[in-house]
Amino acid sequence: GSALKAWPALRHLAVSYRSCSRCCDKQLVFDFERRASNRAGLAAPQLSPASSRGRAATPLASYLRRTTRHKMPKATLASLASKDAFQAAVGGCYEKSPWVAERAFGEGPFDSIAALAAALKKTVEAASDDEKLALLRAHPDLAGKAALAGDLTEESKGEQARAGLGSLTKAELDKFSELNAAYKAKFGFPFILAVKNASKRTILGAFARRVEGDAAAERAEALSQVHKIAWMRLLDAVACKPVGFLTCHVLDTARGCPAAGMSVTLARVGPGHAPDLPTEYEFVTNSDGRLDGPALKGEPFCAGAYEWTFRVGEYFATCGIPVAATPFLGDVPIRFGIDNPEEHYHVPLLCSPWTFSTYRGS
Repeated sequence: GSALKAWPALRHLAVSYRSCSRCCDKQLVFDFERRASNRAGLAAPQLSPASSRGRAATPLASYLRRTTRHKMPKATLASLASKDAFQAAVGGCYEKSPWVAERAFGEGPFDSIAALAAALKKTVEAASDDEKLALLRAHPDLAGKAALAGDLTEESKGEQARAGLGSLTKAELDKFSELNAAYKAKFGFPFILAVKNASKRTILGAFARRVEGDAAAERAEALSQVHKIAWMRLLDAVACKPVGFLTCHVLDTARGCPAAGMSVTLARVGPGHAPDLPTEYEFVTNSDGRLDGPALKGEPFCAGAYEWTFRVGEYFATCGIPVAATPFLGDVPIRFGIDNPEEHYHVPLLCSPWTFSTYRGS
């Protein structure tokens, strides 16, 4: 809480500190920390002889390293009533193109994040061809010169880092440079892909495929990726309306009945969830093979990757179904993604001792 309250006053100090602490002059770092500590109301630092780069655990250093790990609180839909608040929250969703948010503001007020995203997309679709091309050209190359120089927006920096583009081998960098140059020479804008949830292998595969495409199809695909990027940034910036929920139903196809009494767990996977929420939930299916209510709903139901684990082997052993000494199916994991937390996701399991399937229902 204190970190979030102090953030507006200390954000400029955090940026300056990160730049300053890269310097090899220990005295310079110390002097900066002494002046900045006074402004932040923190105890003055003591210069440590053991610190070769001025990175002793001073109060300011510790405070900034601790607090800048936290994200800013999300805006609420209700808080976007003024143009300034709207621009501050939404203006960065389309890369270096604040005009999208400026024009979409007049479509409000918005009763859902989906409606807000639709208004932003509609604004881009109504723009001129030159404006669309400028929007595409505003995006940086993936693992390109801007990334290597650290000259990216905070959003792009985080997305590329999460995809592993900040830790490429020389061979991988050379491949990206080759593909970036070939793509840009052919289409006149950089290769764009929503990389936040992608791997290096996914990115390179899409790169190699799309560089062979035709101009019209590729421009359409690039704009589609721009909207995906904007959607994920919007989810990070604005809190969803807490109306979405997750349900489950397990059917025993060997006996043609609901799978009552099966143990099921739900886990959050990866970094795409709120850190103050539980990482795992446990359930037992009822007589209808369902959970007694939604597994997740409201604010805990956030975008990201999840995994059901169904104790299928245990269930069939309990039911007396003949199985091998080492069951073919034991625990069955189903990993799935929640893209829009304002919707209902129904993720069931149909299973026997030898097979299983799932799908997204509603």
